[in-house]
Amino acid sequence: MQIFEFFAPCPRGLEPILEQELLAQGAKKVKVTDGGVAFAGPWTVMYKANLYSRVASRILWKLVEKPYRTEDDIFRMARDTEWADIFAVENTIKVTVTAVRSPLRSLDFIALKVKDGVCDRFRLKCGNRPSVDTKEPDMRIHLYLSDKMATLYLDTSGEALFKRGYRVETGDAPVRENLAAGILSLSGWTPDQAFYDPMCGSGTFLIEAAMIARNIAPGIRRSFAFQQMRMFDNNFWQTVRAEAKAKETSSNNLISGSDVSSTVLIHAKANIAAAGLEGAIQLKQLNVLDAKPPVESGVWVCNPPYGARMDEKEHLASLYPQWATVLKQRFAGWNAYFLTADLDMPKYMRLKASKRTVLFNGPLECRLFEYKMIAGGNRDKPAKD
Repeated sequence: MQIFEFFAPCPRGLEPILEQELLAQGAKKVKVTDGGVAFAGPWTVMYKANLYSRVASRILWKLVEKPYRTEDDIFRMARDTEWADIFAVENTIKVTVTAVRSPLRSLDFIALKVKDGVCDRFRLKCGNRPSVDTKEPDMRIHLYLSDKMATLYLDTSGEALFKRGYRVETGDAPVRENLAAGILSLSGWTPDQAFYDPMCGSGTFLIEAAMIARNIAPGIRRSFAFQQMRMFDNNFWQTVRAEAKAKETSSNNLISGSDVSSTVLIHAKANIAAAGLEGAIQLKQLNVLDAKPPVESGVWVCNPPYGARMDEKEHLASLYPQWATVLKQRFAGWNAYFLTADLDMPKYMRLKASKRTVLFNGPLECRLFEYKMIAGGNRDKPAKD
């Protein structure tokens, strides 16, 4: 059985969760790095990683890795790769270049060199060249440059894996689906516990929780780039999908959300309907200051507004202690988690965060603050960064 090498990028801070996901799908030689996880396995492991991973951003197939010094080295590397054995000339392509400490200056020029190499190889083999599509390409080619090494990857996912296929409406600054799923894992929430998002926005945390509770594979509703590759085994893929569908359950867990805005609740309802989860999630229009726990204990997760402008920050600073009062007076027995880019939040909450986890929402550095609300007061030890 042929073994291939892959790399799965993910939101920074979620690498250990991704490692466990990949191991569960049979990945070998798993190695955690900053921003992702490298692994190896047969082609079939890549199918399952795409289908089942809740936190990976993509699954990249490592084609070749070589030392380089000039742009011409990059061109030859791309030209000497047998692209026509991997996908058809009719498939459209897009080249993306990422560099860390590379001596080469222009990433756009390097991307052009990779494209030229790919097209030259196709002309040599087929007498024709693939077209470029920068918006919705069939094949995404990634070049990663370190100071001395160049690595060519082919994206087996296509659209990013956080695009599950259910987001039809978005509110302001929605949390990406894979980050939301990772935060659920970090919170320790399990489907036998109540889950509540009091500032649910377009419903991402709620939908990801319901998918976990019903054991729905995150990639079950979408297609992938590997389905257009020459090595694609449709019979095996249909078997993998059928196995995933057979594992789904229809149990109704206590997953609920609320928001003060009727507009964002309309967005949330549309997304929940698109995910086929209308019966799994309870929604209510409510100010967080009026929130009440549906049961005695559970997990509260939310992504409150960050406050980019000074007047917004001042308004939030006045709200934080009020949220803390709601938690202390009504949510004893609950664990509460706030994802925010406002690192001063605990100071204004006047509660001791029992844990602070560094996460990145896109390029934005955030903290996931944990508050364990114990009956009789919040008596947790101070957090360590």
